[in-house]
Amino acid sequence: MREDTVPHIFLARVRKYGDRVALREKEFGIWQEVSWNDYGRHVRHFCLGLMDLGLRPGDHVSIFGENLPEWLYADLAIQSACGVAVGVYPTNPSREAQYVIGHSESIFVVCDDQEQVDKVLEVREALPFLRKIIVIDMKGLRRSTDPMIVSFDEVERIGGRIEAEDPERYWRTVDHVRPEDVAIMVYTSGTTGPPKGAMLSHDNVAQFLKAQSQTLPQYDTDEIVSYLPLCHVAERMMSVFLPIYSGATVNFAESVDTVTQDMREVFPTFYLAVPRIWEKMMAGIVIKMKDATWAKATAYRLFMPVGRKMALARLARGPIPPSLRLLHGLGELLFFRHLRKELGLLRARLALSGAAPISPEVLLFFHSLGVPVIEGWGMTEETGIGTANLPGDVKLGTVGKPIRGVEIRIAGDGEILLKCNHVFVGYWKDPEATARTVVDGWLHTGDVGELDPEGRLKITDRKKEIIITSGGKNIAPSEIENRLKCSPYINEAIVIGDAKPYLTALIQIEYDNVAKWAQDRSLAYTTFKSLTQLPEVRELVQQEVHEANRDFSQVETIKKFRLLEKELDHDDNELTATLKLRRKTLYGKFGEIIEEMYRN
Repeated sequence: MREDTVPHIFLARVRKYGDRVALREKEFGIWQEVSWNDYGRHVRHFCLGLMDLGLRPGDHVSIFGENLPEWLYADLAIQSACGVAVGVYPTNPSREAQYVIGHSESIFVVCDDQEQVDKVLEVREALPFLRKIIVIDMKGLRRSTDPMIVSFDEVERIGGRIEAEDPERYWRTVDHVRPEDVAIMVYTSGTTGPPKGAMLSHDNVAQFLKAQSQTLPQYDTDEIVSYLPLCHVAERMMSVFLPIYSGATVNFAESVDTVTQDMREVFPTFYLAVPRIWEKMMAGIVIKMKDATWAKATAYRLFMPVGRKMALARLARGPIPPSLRLLHGLGELLFFRHLRKELGLLRARLALSGAAPISPEVLLFFHSLGVPVIEGWGMTEETGIGTANLPGDVKLGTVGKPIRGVEIRIAGDGEILLKCNHVFVGYWKDPEATARTVVDGWLHTGDVGELDPEGRLKITDRKKEIIITSGGKNIAPSEIENRLKCSPYINEAIVIGDAKPYLTALIQIEYDNVAKWAQDRSLAYTTFKSLTQLPEVRELVQQEVHEANRDFSQVETIKKFRLLEKELDHDDNELTATLKLRRKTLYGKFGEIIEEMYRN
């Protein structure tokens, strides 16, 4: 059987695994199982239903909702019909959803529930291509008479009737899907301008899966927890493409708030998190250990240095003294194993960090716990991971070596250039941007970095975000920002200094941790703003900034900072849907505060 397109890879796994569990979804506290055969039936029926509604080859369909099995059914059904699946972040406000749905010229949009439907209806007049809104959860909409609204179940029922009348219809349709056809469109985060629709072909995905499986393989015994947005290329690979290639089981968390509890029940073996999640996890441990029982606090104080020494020894790949092995074994028995179980990472065979840079200190912290988190690097336009550290061959501070089939070189201005057989087709409706991005077969990534003597890549920063001080010093702000965010009391940091004599920072506190710190000291406050205005809180953050400054040269240290009196918000256009900083917006919004730090 062919395995050169996404639907053909999927159908091969359905045929191989049959009644084995493919997906689990937690509903009302109970895990519901979906077999590979059921998975295949949902995809077939939804595909035929979409075609009956008018989906034609090359048409675009947006999927706007949280992580659910239906998201995957829709994704694979659209591709099976030779259509293009377009993900929309569930947190997007109506104006951002309108941009993606409208720019992609989607004829249908699959919505999670009434919340997403209302966002689409709010901007319906600005979506001339839209014909149908397909709703997964019809709660609150069952009495709707709007002809544009149809339930997901009804589309499946239509497809089921078509299959009963013509059992071969779906299979004939899938046979028309070609490797060079566009399979999905993933919109970039839009940190410096409007998001661009990156078109990825079936061949892009198939070639990436082959390369990935030879570098960081996933197995049919692996368990995955799906909770990051599925419209992001990293989670799409993790929850859709890699599992249909490997046969792994995908578990959908009941909600964002229950992910930790769900992980304790599943104990994933293959786990991906973005840096912010690893940072918050580390901050949570540090804070909890300050208030832990005497026994737990003592174990933490005694064994964390042992874990750190063991992690450093393993990273150095040198001999490990028997005394260290003995102490570490004791720590594993009395402390580390219990903590990993509490985190839901007891069985983590492979733990990954991606999508943004992460501080080496955070990685070392988890290596010390016995969770050897691996950092990788890639981008949407390259379909996934381009470089990665490998288990047993990790060098902190780098994103590892190129995976099989990927070639890296550094341009004269420091930009990272990449070449492989899974570079994207191009940007939708933007040939000029495509021509600027792919030149003579080389993908211009926009990241700045360097290769060490072993061929490992170190990312410096985004090319457009490098700070050049008035003294002519080039500084990468992300490295300093990530170090500041190692503090359990700092949620976000924005380093400033372009064309300025020294570096300053805008800092957003980690509200929960700082609030608890203030309560423990009987400090009075009422709101986020009033908490940031406490002189004791400013002194707390000053100590954290001073500690971070120790790791940098004099010119790279933060000389002044100001605490933001509000939490940065996606709805206020301060963050992207992937929680990346919109620096231009922030510089404008907080311009007066920034200038005040450079007066006198």
